[in-house]
Formats: sequence, structure tokens, C-alpha cells
Amino acid sequence: MLLTRFGKDKRAISPAISTVILTSAVVVMLLVTIVFANNFLNARMAENEFSTMKQFMQTVGLQIDDVAWTVGRTQTVRYASKYGEVNFESLALNYTVYLNKTGGYTYFASYSVGILLFNMHIYKYSIGNDYYGLISPSSDGAFLQKGASAPVCYIYVIEKLPMNDGNFIRVVAAPSLRVLNSTISTGGESKNYFKFYLPILSQGSHPRRSQSVTLSGSSISAKTEACNTIKITVTFPKASLGFNADFFRFKNTEEIVDVPDGSVIEFYTAEVITSLGLHI
Repeated sequence: MLLTRFGKDKRAISPAISTVILTSAVVVMLLVTIVFANNFLNARMAENEFSTMKQFMQTVGLQIDDVAWTVGRTQTVRYASKYGEVNFESLALNYTVYLNKTGGYTYFASYSVGILLFNMHIYKYSIGNDYYGLISPSSDGAFLQKGASAPVCYIYVIEKLPMNDGNFIRVVAAPSLRVLNSTISTGGESKNYFKFYLPILSQGSHPRRSQSVTLSGSSISAKTEACNTIKITVTFPKASLGFNADFFRFKNTEEIVDVPDGSVIEFYTAEVITSLGLHI
């Protein structure tokens, strides 16, 4: 008798309880939607900012070239970033030059340079571990570029994990070499000249009072000698910290330039003091 009555009881859950359940479900769905939309928006904003910073680092590379060869010139390049910041890594690359005069290479000079990096943490934006994308020069990752319009900064994007200083996707501006050659004829005799240019980024002050990079041309040095072949190698003094050959991804770590016998080599280096957040 009890079972029969229970089976015929067609009463539903009370309207008050059903309203609470429906309201709770709607609130949960709204919260999930808001969180998803917020995360999506932040991801798109970080992506757009990273794209902007790639252009910014290209501008920095051009400014380095402008400042380097004028002693006393100072240029501040400003940026706006919510998700990352520009850092300076001193003595990250070492370029060594050897000259072949009479059948064997002899040491000519060695230069240590710092690099600039825009670091954005991978929890803000990530393309994937081991990602590499060349920005400048656009088609050749060599540290030695030829021609008057060749850049003096090798700029690229890399996401390499793990690293000692944290897990970031980075835009890197690393000083590289530009070579120009010319022939001067005097009194019926021709002489070949090969001129190499290398900006040396040195650490300045980093007060970080603003989001900016200040570059100051400090000094220019030149070394000259005659030779038949030039060999330039690049090494990585901070390889133990992750700034190794796999981080820089140069096309080669050694470049050999064959020149006519007796050519004059002129090697110009310019010290550029690099400060972060220096309000001028």
C-alpha cells in the first residue's frame, strides 16, 4: 500500500529549490565564461605586446648603429610593457680576430660585448620550447654581414627552456659585425681596404625609473694591419648560464674572409654605454 502511494506521488521539487539550483548553475557558467574571456583577452594582449616589442628591438638595433660612431651622442628609446621588460646581459659574446699574413693565422684582437633582451615570462605568452625566429638580418643568421646597409645587430626571437635567469620568451639584440671593402688607386697602383665595424655594448647604470633604453657613444678605436686572410670566431663566455651556441643560433661560429694579398684591414670598434630606465 505504501509503495503504491509513493508511485502515484507526482509532486516535484519545490519552486524555491529549483530556482536556487538554476540560479547557481547560471552563476557558475557566468564565472567560467568571465575567467575564460579574461584569460583569452590577456593572452591576445600579451601576443600583441610581444609583436610590438619585436619592432622596438629592431629600432634599438638601428639606434645602436647611429649612436656608436658618434662619440658623445646619447639616444633614449622608450617602450611600454605590461608583461615583460628589457634586460642587459654583459660580456655575453666574445669575438676574436686572426690575420693570415705569411701562411699562418696570428692573433689580432679580441672583443667582449653585452647583449640586450626583452624577456616575457612564458606563463604570459609562449610559442613553444626551442622556438627560434630571425628578425634581422631577415634571411641570414651570420654574425658577419657585408655591405653599407648591413645591420650591426643580430636580432631574433628565442624561447629556450630552462634558463638560469628564468623561463622566458625573448627578443634578443646581439652586436654583430659589418664589413665594407673598397679599392683606392693612386699613381697607377691599387690598394684594397676592408673595414670592419663592431659596436661594443657596455653596462651603464640601471635605475629603472622608466621603461627605456639609453645608449651613449663613449669611444671609438681602430686597429689597422695588412694581411691576406681574416678569420673571426665567436665564443660564449656565459655558456654555463645558458647563453651558449644553441641560444644565439649563429649560422657559423667562424667566418673566414679571403682578401687580395696585401690588403689593408681596418677594424673599428665603438663602445656604447647601455643604461636601463635612465630618465634623461
